[in-house]
Amino acid sequence: MMAEAVGLVNTLDSWRVVDKIILSTKTPEKKRIFGKGNFQSLTEKIRQTAGITAVFVNVERLSPLSEREFQEAWGVKVFDRYSVVLHIFRCNARTKEAKLQISLAEIPLLRSRLKNEMENMDQQGGGSRYIGGSGETLFEVQQRLLKEREIKIRSALEKLRRKRHLLRSQRKRNEFPIVSVLGYTNCGKTTLIKALTGDSGLQPRNQLFATLDVTVHAGQLPSRMTVLYVDTIGFLSQLPHQLIDSFSATLDDIKHSDLLIHVRDISHPEAANQKVNVLNVLKNLKVPDRLMNSMKEVHNKTDLVNNYQSAEPEALPVSALRERGLDELKKVVEEEIVNSTGKHILDLQVNLSTSQLSWLYKEAAVQDVQVNADDGSAVVKVLISTAAYGRYKKLFTGR
Repeated sequence: MMAEAVGLVNTLDSWRVVDKIILSTKTPEKKRIFGKGNFQSLTEKIRQTAGITAVFVNVERLSPLSEREFQEAWGVKVFDRYSVVLHIFRCNARTKEAKLQISLAEIPLLRSRLKNEMENMDQQGGGSRYIGGSGETLFEVQQRLLKEREIKIRSALEKLRRKRHLLRSQRKRNEFPIVSVLGYTNCGKTTLIKALTGDSGLQPRNQLFATLDVTVHAGQLPSRMTVLYVDTIGFLSQLPHQLIDSFSATLDDIKHSDLLIHVRDISHPEAANQKVNVLNVLKNLKVPDRLMNSMKEVHNKTDLVNNYQSAEPEALPVSALRERGLDELKKVVEEEIVNSTGKHILDLQVNLSTSQLSWLYKEAAVQDVQVNADDGSAVVKVLISTAAYGRYKKLFTGR
């Protein structure tokens, strides 16, 4: 957890860790989460260390009282896990949807700070708390404005959710199988998708939460079946639930997949705990059992492990960066896609002098066409349902 806390700070431009310390804590809800002795020694350490401009207390959320007391005692800004992760999200967001989701995730933080400021004003006393003759206190006005902002953001996100649903429906109509690639942050999801699809537009970055905007990339399986790989936001231990709620529309794509691929950085010392965290998030998202049961686990970064030996026989070892193990992974994905969608891949001999090919494009999901220039025929690879399998076979082979 210390290494992860340092990694979060290092993800931010122009931030660096000056020093680090591990201390036992009380519950975060308490006014002071540290015992008296720990708090005193920490305060002395901060005052005696040059170059400190902020302190990151690696708990999910600090209470407004704790945050205020720490800042007064230490004389610098104090951040908790929620505020640091939110700031990383803000820096990495590219699309309108991601920016809206981050704005929604900021609302609880703004409410908390507003309450803290008003309590501070009450303690200081003086001045009227009412705005003109409206009968509303300053606190009530600000709370109302926050509520209106939240409603506006949720409305905009709902429109984008409907648009995302429409895009999913179009993919289903085109019969493109959807494979969601998920895992702990910085496990190599984007690098793996780039290796599977050959998409040169993907530029993986070696940092936490490099991917916030869900992107879809087409790739081909051994049978030349086209599949769509969905790159998802990375998970994190103790990721505040408000952040997960804010990104629920994005994470909905996971539930509508035909197959899930769980990518694990098997070279990470906390790989086992990271797996537990990912599975817990999927459970909280209420991902259907059919997807959880068919999910394929990929052990990535095996090139960084000396004498790699998997204790999990079902896991698929790969090195996305070195492009090792990808052929086997594609075979497994194809098998699972055929099983999960109830489809068949059928090679049909087509006479190009007839309207058979144009008919197939209208009636079936054509995956590939191999033209034989010598006799004016073509072998067409189609993805069809079990119900249509016999009919198509009879039409084109007579059997």
